[in-house]
Amino acid sequence: MLAAWNAKEDLLDLLALARTHADRTIIAERLFRFYDRCAASGLPELERLASTVQTWWLAILAFIQTGITNAGSEGTNRLIKTVARDAYGFRNPENQRLRTRCATTRRSRGFLDPA
Repeated sequence: MLAAWNAKEDLLDLLALARTHADRTIIAERLFRFYDRCAASGLPELERLASTVQTWWLAILAFIQTGITNAGSEGTNRLIKTVARDAYGFRNPENQRLRTRCATTRRSRGFLDPA
């Protein structure tokens, strides 16, 4: 359990470098520490996590360097799919479109217009 917690903390330390304009050597050191801890643990779950990080490394590195994510669009897509599941069986596509549009507006999600 401790090994998994430490690996998680190492990964969070790596991701915390986002928007800090960290030097490549700092990023490499934290990545190595994460990989090293995962490999030394001998746990298949941590080895799988390290493999997943390796597979997605270019996208993770882009996030660390730029601080830009696609979280907003992913959240909107999840909301659209949830609304579509809730309306399963409805026969009017126009109503479905309006339900989706209403659910994804800023006001319906709790945001107020700045004006």
